[in-house]
Amino acid sequence: MKLYVGNLPYTTTDDELQQAFAAYGEVASANVVQDRMTNRSRGFGFVEMPNDESAKSAIEALNGKDMNGRNLIVNEARPRTEQRPSHGGPFRRR
Repeated sequence: MKLYVGNLPYTTTDDELQQAFAAYGEVASANVVQDRMTNRSRGFGFVEMPNDESAKSAIEALNGKDMNGRNLIVNEARPRTEQRPSHGGPFRRR
């Protein structure tokens, strides 16, 4: 099950995110989303746990829990509903 983790402290690393969820079961991957321009955390990430029961336990335990002064938002990740534009945005090369 893929989990969305929001309201992360901006200093959180992939390893710290993985460790927080490992207490509830096996973690296949943990990724803090980085801004492409600044390479800084965007304050959210995703965790994949192969066992759905472990993932549900993690959601129940960690949703609303304080992590370095911020209350985490943890829920099942929703699939993207639309594709992002591929026009390159305002910084595309000409």
